[in-house]
Amino acid sequence: MQSTKQDIIEFLRREFAPSLQHCSIDEVSERSAILTWHVSEKDLRPGNTISGPTMMTLADFAMYVAILAEIGIVGLAVTTNMNINFLRKPAANQDLKAICKLMKVGKALIVAEVWIYSEHQMDEPVAHVTGTYSIPPRR
Repeated sequence: MQSTKQDIIEFLRREFAPSLQHCSIDEVSERSAILTWHVSEKDLRPGNTISGPTMMTLADFAMYVAILAEIGIVGLAVTTNMNINFLRKPAANQDLKAICKLMKVGKALIVAEVWIYSEHQMDEPVAHVTGTYSIPPRR
């Protein structure tokens, strides 16, 4: 692991403070991260469910955090692909948990997957996400 949870939080507070307004980093470890999205009324959509863009934001952020933990603070790592499968309706009155695992860490690309759950229903995922990040060349 190249960056600690505290290293990542300090970097985000300094460079991208809005990213931590509704999300907290629970844990980072080798090739993984766990985050919590603190659901508010703005995240809800008609039908009393959490919006797809909210879940996509959480997944993308979970991948970014896991990558920073693995390769160090590389601010210009960027998403090049993301695919999401919505599996079931999330509970509107519960925060979301994202569990990210890095599946392949290459020199230029990193492939990850994220499972998203309603916080108190961790046995049934609400979404599954796969994504690829491009890592800038080291100078």
